[in-house]
Amino acid sequence: MKLRYKITVGILIFVFLFFSAVAVSISYTADCPPAAEAASGSTMKAVVYRCYGGPDVLEYADIPMPVPAEHEVLVKVHAAGVNPLDWHFMRGSPFVMRLMTGIGAPKDAALGRDFAGVVEAVGENVTRFKAGDRVYGGANGAFAEYLVRRETGSIALMPANVSFEEAAAVPVAAITALQALRDNGQLQAGQKVLINGASGGVGTYAVQIAKSMGAEVHGVNSTRNVELVLGLGADRVFDYKKENYTESKERYDLILDMVGNHSLLDNSKVMKPTGRLVQVGGPSGDWVGPFRGAIEALLVGPFMEQEVESIMAQLSGDDLTQLATLMAEGKVTSRIDRRFPLADTAQAIAYSETGRARGKIIVAVD
Repeated sequence: MKLRYKITVGILIFVFLFFSAVAVSISYTADCPPAAEAASGSTMKAVVYRCYGGPDVLEYADIPMPVPAEHEVLVKVHAAGVNPLDWHFMRGSPFVMRLMTGIGAPKDAALGRDFAGVVEAVGENVTRFKAGDRVYGGANGAFAEYLVRRETGSIALMPANVSFEEAAAVPVAAITALQALRDNGQLQAGQKVLINGASGGVGTYAVQIAKSMGAEVHGVNSTRNVELVLGLGADRVFDYKKENYTESKERYDLILDMVGNHSLLDNSKVMKPTGRLVQVGGPSGDWVGPFRGAIEALLVGPFMEQEVESIMAQLSGDDLTQLATLMAEGKVTSRIDRRFPLADTAQAIAYSETGRARGKIIVAVD
């Protein structure tokens, strides 16, 4: 065997062993430790997880009360929203997430992102908020009675005509819809947009935001959700149990895909030559799962005439303020499917995992 072949084989073996080791490492799941001892001093109720797994790993526990730093606000949480993001963190899935959240077990026991509540106290250098303000936003550890958030972070004042539950449903889902339509999709007034998965958390907001932007909106969902999506303002709804939108004669400027149940090439058939496809979600799975869309966009996108993108939304105080304006004007409302008390957060997340929620799931903290 020539030297160059020996070197090539050696490199391939090394690469295989390296990635095998990485795969074994990130897929390792440690056993759950015994229940934590009760915290001393000032405490609050919160839902935490100290190992990866199903909803049974969640603990309803007493943990120390947070104290705001000089640029932070302390919020008494009244309601929290449930997102698929929560059970992805809970399970540490796809496994690649564990490079960020912790190998074997989570580094941070706090869970939950969306919150709405009242400012209880502020740090000495806070100028944007004061005690008594009604606020909403995104912060790690939203499934708790209290949390802290930096005043320049993803937090904004709530509209006076919106309830805590309605506001808590908004942050992750509505910001994802807004950024997918406005930034990735570059949607303009008068254009035609299709929203695949229009009755879910992101989809219900996407329908309303697209209409507020002056677009013609078509949705895709099951039979039981047709009237719901039409009621949100959709101009047409495809019942996927009866018709396949990729076989229609419609042509779209933009497709927002929350489901990933059709190939990129099938979607391209109903897109205009200048159209755009934005992949927001996809199937679950421990290895690829929701990242499948990004991989397809990388591999197949260059061979398509239309633009293909996947989105990873970023929580933003400015976007929360924009959404608050839309809520105040009645252009965006929250569709709440079910409510659970804080002690039953595990049941709320289990329901979220079924994928059958019509709109948003809320954890009522107070």
